[in-house]
Amino acid sequence: MSKSFEEQIEQLESIVKELEKGELTLEDSVTKFEEGIKISRECNKTLEEAEKKITILVNQDGEMKEEKFNTEE
Repeated sequence: MSKSFEEQIEQLESIVKELEKGELTLEDSVTKFEEGIKISRECNKTLEEAEKKITILVNQDGEMKEEKFNTEE
């Protein structure tokens, strides 16, 4: 079962804290860094998919026009 976005962010934050402590060996640091990069890419993919879902299709004059969801008020 894959982890939720929030769980992935928490795991990424935990990795960052471990790396910032500086108590890991070089090998362990590289392993944690690689794990963090993987999680970061997964989170980025999730965000990109969410952005695509937020894209709204509006039918104007018989043509489909794509508009981005506006988060600014």
